Amino acid sequence: MAASAIAFFVVLGLVPPLIKTLTRKNWAVKDVNRIGGAMVPRPGGPAILAGIITAEISLYFLLPQEKIITKGITALIITTSAAFVIGFIDDRKVMSGWFKPLALAGAAIPIIALGAYEPNLAFPLFGEVKIPVLYLGLIIFMIPIMGNTINSIDVMNGIASGFVMIASFSLAIVLFVMQNYSVAIMTLPIAFASLAFFRYHRFPAKIFPGDSGALVLGAAYGVIAIVGRVEVIAAIAILPAIINSFLFLSSVKRIVEHRQIKGPTMHTEDHKITATKEPDAPITLVRLIVAAKPLTEKEIGFAIFRLAIFSGILAIITAFASGVVVWPSS
Repeated sequence: MAASAIAFFVVLGLVPPLIKTLTRKNWAVKDVNRIGGAMVPRPGGPAILAGIITAEISLYFLLPQEKIITKGITALIITTSAAFVIGFIDDRKVMSGWFKPLALAGAAIPIIALGAYEPNLAFPLFGEVKIPVLYLGLIIFMIPIMGNTINSIDVMNGIASGFVMIASFSLAIVLFVMQNYSVAIMTLPIAFASLAFFRYHRFPAKIFPGDSGALVLGAAYGVIAIVGRVEVIAAIAILPAIINSFLFLSSVKRIVEHRQIKGPTMHTEDHKITATKEPDAPITLVRLIVAAKPLTEKEIGFAIFRLAIFSGILAIITAFASGVVVWPSS
């Protein structure tokens, strides 16, 4: 728990001075869903990255010096740091829709170079499939998918950090159930860093994670899924976010930066959020949630968190049904 405490208190301690620095630099964006449209500092990525990296470095020395563990921690540190840089570039300048997926694919290369994976894809209830060559492609695709999936659900106060917090705690439980104890411990700093950031990100937000923060959380989660050999179960735990990305892409029909398209929602006279009437606006999870009736931002957040908890429980049940994953000794 020492590493988890490090992640929590590093983020908790760094966010207030980061808010002051960002405010002084005028690095802020308008909170379009808040009455009056308050300006909120962004990005919070530096604090999130610092918390996770500091905790994982401590685990490098605290956990058993097994090759798969040391390689996994090293890959997590390098890949999440690269994801931060990619996100920070996008925070400062809106890049093309293809920039983040292609750059994040490059950020996945350290996982392969370090050999921080097993080339067997474990399907719950059905066992493992040995796909050595295809698995390399899966790694290259998985980090961009995880990063952009979390980034795409970062649409309102507290959602990205709260969602990753729930998913990461669920995935840690999954790994404990499957007796992957070291990787479960590696997962907890992500959960506790998210929890600490959520304190400032929840409604009304004092800071936004930005692309840098969202990509760090998504990439870190993706690395854990690969190193822990729980790719499918990890996807189950973030199923609402995956559905959100699928709905968005299937309706837009191209890779595009979400800030460059029409919003899928609009505000009512009493400032609740409802689905837009624009026929060419993208379909998203939030748009579906408010399709029946307008909701406040807090109500939408709670609805998404309930979906995240349900998905997390489903992932844990799947882990119990799957049994123990046998790890290599080296």
